[in-house]
Amino acid sequence: MTAPPPPHSSATPRSGPAHDVTHVPLRWVGPLRISGNTATGEVEVPLATYESPLWPSVGRGARISRLVESGIRATLLDERMTRSVLVEASDAATARTAALAVDGRIDELREVTRTTSRYAQLLAVRHEVCGPLLFLRFEFSTGDASGHNMVTLAADRLLAHLLDTVPGIRYGSVSANYCTDKKPTAINGILGRGKNVSAEILVPRQVVGDRLHTTAARIERLNIDKNLVGTLLAGGIRSANAHYANMLLAFYLATGQDAANIVEGSQGVTYVQDRDGDLYFSCTLPNLVVGTTGSGKNLGTATRALERLGCREERPTGDNARRLAVLAAATVLCGELSLLAAQTNPGELMRAHTGIERAGGARHAH
Repeated sequence: MTAPPPPHSSATPRSGPAHDVTHVPLRWVGPLRISGNTATGEVEVPLATYESPLWPSVGRGARISRLVESGIRATLLDERMTRSVLVEASDAATARTAALAVDGRIDELREVTRTTSRYAQLLAVRHEVCGPLLFLRFEFSTGDASGHNMVTLAADRLLAHLLDTVPGIRYGSVSANYCTDKKPTAINGILGRGKNVSAEILVPRQVVGDRLHTTAARIERLNIDKNLVGTLLAGGIRSANAHYANMLLAFYLATGQDAANIVEGSQGVTYVQDRDGDLYFSCTLPNLVVGTTGSGKNLGTATRALERLGCREERPTGDNARRLAVLAAATVLCGELSLLAAQTNPGELMRAHTGIERAGGARHAH
């Protein structure tokens, strides 16, 4: 007689939601000082990560921000969530005619979009013809949601409408990789997907020397040689940074985001200038896919994190998600600044990692 499988074994059938939890150590770091068109003040930020040296590294950047009167200036440049669909025609000429017909119906398509959601608004449609294939990239605003499901529902409805009303085309796919979701591509870097944020800081010469133990000139040179030339030689796509993904993954996990979106989210450019000894440092991230409502955001830890960040307030629709995006970008800047400064000094990075990990940094997280 065969014994029944133990609870939660792979042989145990499940019909409801999973209850197993993977524990990722989390710490609140900062506060960092921020100013700009979406968030102002001093805010601690949550980072969930197994890489324990990340906490003190971001913490050092946060301390630098508090030594600058305006802190990190974060500017929301643009926002749009995308979904692409594919339709097929008999030839390129027919596909082009269909694309022009779609372009001429933008107001009609906006009305169709409004029937799918209270929050989805169609901003624009872009197209690409490849032989008989027509790729349509729909761009939406999605309120406080990151918008994955919202834009897919809208795109599905728009596709059905176009197949009924535009002659010469037939169904290809409701998702066509021209969006582009969770893949590093040039089009997202150029056109943006999610929130496009630029975070910048001007650090006085004395602070650079006393707190970062380096100079603006050395950080500028390293940024050129490592982030720009090194990334070019490696074949990077619309990206020139040291480790945006580290901060984004930790921030995304702590706030209930879809962690796979760090693939496009970590595309971005670090720009550095030596301004007569003062350090100008900026991080521009055109693909921050974040939201404060929707799947994952109602789990206990994520909800508490969003509330503590001030991203569950009574604000105009979309403002909570905008605040979250600029806080994410400011967090990235803190970690990027700290790492590049450390890498200008031989041995500093390895000493920090070794010391923190041997001290069991992750064991002290909560």
